[in-house]
Amino acid sequence: MPVAGPRLKTFYENTVRAKLAAQFGFTNPHQIPTLTKIVINCGVGEAVKQPKLLDVVVEELALISGQKPVRRKAKKSVANFGLREGQEIGASVTMRGARMWEFLDRFVTVACPRIRDFRGLGTKSFDGRGNYTLGIKEQMIFPEINYDMVEQIHGMDITFVTTADKDAHAFALLHQLGMPFRGDDKPVTPKVAQPSAAA
Repeated sequence: MPVAGPRLKTFYENTVRAKLAAQFGFTNPHQIPTLTKIVINCGVGEAVKQPKLLDVVVEELALISGQKPVRRKAKKSVANFGLREGQEIGASVTMRGARMWEFLDRFVTVACPRIRDFRGLGTKSFDGRGNYTLGIKEQMIFPEINYDMVEQIHGMDITFVTTADKDAHAFALLHQLGMPFRGDDKPVTPKVAQPSAAA
């Protein structure tokens, strides 16, 4: 029996693409935005004094993402922080393909509702080029993490990289895929040049 594709990817191909094309009037199917990768980045400043902390973070990122993270090294030496060039101070993992779609599915349906006092994700974290980054304060929102095994609470940054060239297109894509954005903030809309008063 062939293995079924990720649920969210099937939903995107069957439903979301048609909705986005209708919403923005795309005539070329290649104009329709899609996800290209999801990057999880975790900086561990304490790893300078306690290198074993980074090992724990790498293990947890591997559990969350399903693949081996890359250890990140300091690019510069900073005397005030006791930091030397080349020291390992963080870890990151980049997901593409089926792993990316499955992670987004788990993040939207399981992890987000477990965030303490959750009222929706902010809509102001787009970078102007169709990418969205959010910060997570606790790694415990992911069901793969065992509470009893957690030694220290740490956060992480998650970046959703899309093919959209406008924030409005990226927002619509992520919203259609189920990202629970906050209703209080104004949704991202393309800026329209206002006519001058003299005209």
